[in-house]
Amino acid sequence: MANESILALIDAEIAGLTQVRTLLASTGKVSLKPAGRKAVKAVTPVKAKAKAKRVLSPEARARISEAQRKRWAAQKSK
Repeated sequence: MANESILALIDAEIAGLTQVRTLLASTGKVSLKPAGRKAVKAVTPVKAKAKAKRVLSPEARARISEAQRKRWAAQKSK
């Protein structure tokens, strides 16, 4: 039963594609604008707000540096 439904779907898809191919071959042109619809104006992209740059205080930098030196020393001693 499942195979029959899959084959039916494939046959329907092939029929639709064949019809589209025939239409395109007969007109020679491809229109990207759908018929009967108004053209949509392009929306200008909105620029994302720039994130504020995070600044560390000199004391925080010193603490981080010292902690990293301790980690390097511990790794080197192993």
